[in-house]
Amino acid sequence: MSYIAETADVSPDASIGHRSKIWHLAQVREDAHLGENCIVGRGAYVGTGVRIGANSKLQNYALVYEPAVLGEGVFIGPAVVLTNDTYPRSITPDGGLKSSEDWEPVGVTVEKGAAIGARAVCVAPVTIGAWSTVAAGAVVTKDVPPFALVAGVPAKRIGWVGRAGHPLHDVGGAWVCPETAEQYEELNGKLTLVGVEA
Repeated sequence: MSYIAETADVSPDASIGHRSKIWHLAQVREDAHLGENCIVGRGAYVGTGVRIGANSKLQNYALVYEPAVLGEGVFIGPAVVLTNDTYPRSITPDGGLKSSEDWEPVGVTVEKGAAIGARAVCVAPVTIGAWSTVAAGAVVTKDVPPFALVAGVPAKRIGWVGRAGHPLHDVGGAWVCPETAEQYEELNGKLTLVGVEA
């Protein structure tokens, strides 16, 4: 059984997974799909056809525009924006109001376990790699590798993080998580978890 606050606006054509919670003033549009155990915070927006994997959290006032796809266990912080218009305009060159036929939405993909900090903006089309972390206030304009820690405007990699979200320590050529002791290897600018399928 899912929970939907009385003040939430959830389309009857949306699919809401078992034990998911949608809080006050949130809006979930037509054909959106939320997996099991998801949380959509106060005032958050989930666009038409957006796909959100199980155990994901959208914090208050996050804006997830179609055609975004979020994997399992994704964290979207307060007031995060996932955009969908590469060349935004309100009007056409001849001055007419743009309609859905005048542009093609492009999406942000957020892979399993990734986290996006408060007020960050991800400018589509980009992919946020599995288990990566986007720092609060960052503006992401390029793909983020798995396990990367990115920050700034525009966002750049400033380190690596493990599956627990903690920054990794460089220990004699290997990267180690201080929380779980998991070990990672870096090769050609990519990080992989040793001995475990991520």
